[in-house]
Amino acid sequence: MSSSSEHGSHPVSSPAAAALADFSTDRRVLLLSLLALPIGAIGAVVAKFLIWLIAIITNAAFFLRLSSAPVTPETNHLGLWVILVPAVGSLIIGLMARYGSEKIRGHGIPEALEAILLGRSLIDPKVAILKPVSSAISIGTGGPFGAEGPIIMTGGAFGSLFAQLFHLTAAERKTLLVAGAAAGMSAVFATPIAAVLLAVELLLFEWKPRSFIPVAVAAIIAALLRVPLLGEGPIFPVVVHVAALAPSTIGFALVVGIVVGLGSGALTALVYACEDLFARLPIHWMWWPAIGGLVVGLGGYFDPRVLGVGYDTIHHLMTGELLGASLVTLVVAKGIVWSVALGSGTSGGVLAPLLMIGGALGALLGTSLGVPDPGLWAMVGMAAMMGGTMRSPLTGMIFVLELTHDLNTLPALLVGTVAGLAVTVLLLRRSILTEKLARRGQHITREYSVDIFSLARVADVMDRTPPTIQANVTVAALAARIAGGDPLLSRRQGVVVLDDSGHLAGIITRGDIMDSIQANTAGKATVLEAARKDVIVAYPDETLHDAVARMLQRDIGRLPVVDPADPKRVVGYLGRADILAARVKLDEEENLRQKGPLLGTKDA
Repeated sequence: MSSSSEHGSHPVSSPAAAALADFSTDRRVLLLSLLALPIGAIGAVVAKFLIWLIAIITNAAFFLRLSSAPVTPETNHLGLWVILVPAVGSLIIGLMARYGSEKIRGHGIPEALEAILLGRSLIDPKVAILKPVSSAISIGTGGPFGAEGPIIMTGGAFGSLFAQLFHLTAAERKTLLVAGAAAGMSAVFATPIAAVLLAVELLLFEWKPRSFIPVAVAAIIAALLRVPLLGEGPIFPVVVHVAALAPSTIGFALVVGIVVGLGSGALTALVYACEDLFARLPIHWMWWPAIGGLVVGLGGYFDPRVLGVGYDTIHHLMTGELLGASLVTLVVAKGIVWSVALGSGTSGGVLAPLLMIGGALGALLGTSLGVPDPGLWAMVGMAAMMGGTMRSPLTGMIFVLELTHDLNTLPALLVGTVAGLAVTVLLLRRSILTEKLARRGQHITREYSVDIFSLARVADVMDRTPPTIQANVTVAALAARIAGGDPLLSRRQGVVVLDDSGHLAGIITRGDIMDSIQANTAGKATVLEAARKDVIVAYPDETLHDAVARMLQRDIGRLPVVDPADPKRVVGYLGRADILAARVKLDEEENLRQKGPLLGTKDA
């Protein structure tokens, strides 16, 4: 399997093996990156529109004026009337969902996942219009939500619609859908890096330059356009913490992460408990948001901080301005009204509420135990809550980092986020995002790994003693040997046919034998006459993935394996059982426990 030259011996590679590369990305990534430029711009414009519309509705609903000036609902003076405002807004959303599109219900990310995984990355144009409008109505009338879920769904919808204007594959449409989602998040929060990480951890379901590069392009373009449209970041500036990796800081970050992880699990359970309660009501789901809105209004009457996005409250937590009993009431009130509202099926995002509840838990833990700097622990709690609840730890810590530009907190954010993730993955089988899909009978896995078929070579699993037969043997004789239990021929569905020189001449299967016998009852035809002569082959040094793909494309179940230096010399046989052997090896690596040292073993 090698050839020599005057400079030494060099292995001969098969054409498939010679073409192998670290990544499968080709020049179409340039086209996708070019298409990502306008998608990034669209995402920034949509983000501007959503924030503007939220401000318009907030001013009209709580202050009875027509203005787009940024304002928070908690400063309203409506008194008891504040209870009705969220209910009216939620009733409108229920009507929009029933008579417009049911996909506007919820926080948007599960719907984006569903479109990516099950809908060939195609999103209804109505969703692109109704989702931002319904979310603006929800948040503007006091709904305890964030804008990130709606902007992810809306940006993704526009990305999908734009992609449908071109001749693209479903995988390429997915890339542009996610690029739109990342652009929207980047523009709303001035967090382009976190937006790209969210795409990788949650939306793309792959790690490929083909998708990563266009998504990054869209996020960067949106971040650049955010400056003239919405202003520069960070949106939550804080006094930079002193650079230190003190053991006490890291140790308490671990404690905060664990406690917030437990809180994340309780919050997820509460959301779906509320959803189950609404499902038992003897009324149409269109009315559920209005009922949830009444609960939001009651909560807002007693604690106005639970109304709306709550960016001011999040910033006060980061700067350590909220202490004591106010933290307890914030955790309880925000947790309850958000869970009820989200369980009712209204429209709104999860990220901002998670930041507020996680930050309040972190600050509360720090102040209760007398640990200085509650603002730091609020930031750690925010990252831990986001990373644990959404199962996106890299996004969680980088998101908080970009919101504050406080680089020195990164080690503590890392520890807290990883601790929160560890708690939630051990406590809950699914996240708050994937549980909704699971309830629709659609299970997805969030773990990424390299396909074992892309790692294994054909030589690793092929049968090195292929079943062969000479070309001049009759079909009847071959059938008799198989029926008689020939140890070489009877164990395979196919037999490789060799000519007088021992070279590959064809392949004959059990089906070919039966067809030949039925056509010639005497069975006098030779195996070469009955065999398939246009043989598709595999090479020992090519990946198992490429060989399997060839089998699927040609609808065949077996391949002779030939020497790349001499394509007529058969060196092996690849069948379905050999392919499954690679999967068995992976299962052994995952589940077989062995005690070391193992350096002297065969596998080592």
